[in-house]
Amino acid sequence: MSDTERSLPALKKLSYAVGHFLNDLCASMWFTYLLVFYHSVLGFQNTNAGVLLLVGQIADGICTPLIGYESDRAPGCGNYGKRKTWHLVGTLSVVLSFAFIFNQCLGCDSLTPQWASLTYFIPFIIIFQFGWAATQISHLSLIPELVTCEHDKVELTAYRYAFTVIANITVYAVAYLLFHAQAGEDGDLLSDELGPVDIPVFRNLALIVLGIGALFSLFFHLGTSERRPGAREETGGEEGSSRRNRTEEEEEDGERRPLLPRAKTSSSPLQWKCWLQQPSFYQVALLYMSTRLIVNLSQTYIAMYLINTLGLPKKFIATIPLVMYVSGFLSSFIMKPVSKRFGKSLTYFMGLLLIMAFSYWVLLDDSMGQRVYGAAVLLGAGSATILVISLAMTAELIANETQSGAFVYGAMSFTDKVANGVAVMVIQALHPCHTVQCCPACVWFYHYVMVIVTGGVAVVAALALCSILIWPIRIRPRGLSVVSDDAARIN
Repeated sequence: MSDTERSLPALKKLSYAVGHFLNDLCASMWFTYLLVFYHSVLGFQNTNAGVLLLVGQIADGICTPLIGYESDRAPGCGNYGKRKTWHLVGTLSVVLSFAFIFNQCLGCDSLTPQWASLTYFIPFIIIFQFGWAATQISHLSLIPELVTCEHDKVELTAYRYAFTVIANITVYAVAYLLFHAQAGEDGDLLSDELGPVDIPVFRNLALIVLGIGALFSLFFHLGTSERRPGAREETGGEEGSSRRNRTEEEEEDGERRPLLPRAKTSSSPLQWKCWLQQPSFYQVALLYMSTRLIVNLSQTYIAMYLINTLGLPKKFIATIPLVMYVSGFLSSFIMKPVSKRFGKSLTYFMGLLLIMAFSYWVLLDDSMGQRVYGAAVLLGAGSATILVISLAMTAELIANETQSGAFVYGAMSFTDKVANGVAVMVIQALHPCHTVQCCPACVWFYHYVMVIVTGGVAVVAALALCSILIWPIRIRPRGLSVVSDDAARIN
């Protein structure tokens, strides 16, 4: 058995890694196809389609820190564990709401006013985003509780992202098959443009996504054991002994260097209010927000770019994202050895270079045609790299403060969701067309959108990375406050 396996058994790594699979499947459809579905298929105006995405992002942004706070303090359901309890609640919410989002509203027709359709979809979107946030925060919060070594956290995060990539590949592969099956049924009558005829494609895709994701969520709940409070150092059996041996070996080798070591003068846990007083908290938040903006906005507008700017057939909204995530999946396997050899900061910078190379390619080549496959490889590999490393940096920020880890992940996601929602709304409001049919101005509009959301935001991420290099991430010693309190009592 290898050292890594002694730290956490391979089966438990697998069961943990698939715990976010349902969320990843739904997120892939949400970011890639939401605007396309509501604008090009259902015929919503650009601003109305943007409103739906904004409502979802704001709901997610509000729910995420609140769920993080409650997840840290709530004991959970019996002996099931507080993280897994919230994960189960979130999973049920997602399953019960997501299918209604990618389908025409019940009783609606071409004469139904759009405000009525908006009123119908918004409750389902809010329930879905609540469930998504509950599942995401509880799942991320398990990382620092399951493993303690820095490199094991990177590895577990990489495995988690590997299944994120598999989820995206699954969505795009199924979408391609559904479009292909539709072409086989309709023959030459099938148009290369999206329209109401594609409603069954997106509805069936949502149902397939929910079925597959529910099975993987079941495997997560059966195979992942959450440690109960007070049982951290009392884990018995071969697994507990192996974990302790692994920790001792890493400390001897100098591998286990917590990014934020505990203050020796204070043993009290770091509460959520204390995080807001830590400059490092805001450094990592800016890096994480910039990373998510690059990944999510590029995923949101890649379909519009392919259809309106490059003029490609609608099957490319499945094949190009598929190429992106295959390249991201392959790059995830080398994430741990690269970060271990060069460090996380340099690895993150390598990912940014790939993103900037994609942006420069799009800027110069306004009619790349089939060359878009090569650009998609750069974007996929770069997005995978920066996302994995940003999550690993967040896990290191938490370090041993696992009792408030959900709040940290919730706060990070809050900045991500709100920033994404606002950015999409601004882009939709600036759209030159106000009808379903795009005008020639759309060609250049989506061209520059792809350049700005990748290259422009990558510059912000680079600045955030520089701040971390100049002022390394650390927690301000809490022992200072203890000393001050003691002195005040003596005086």
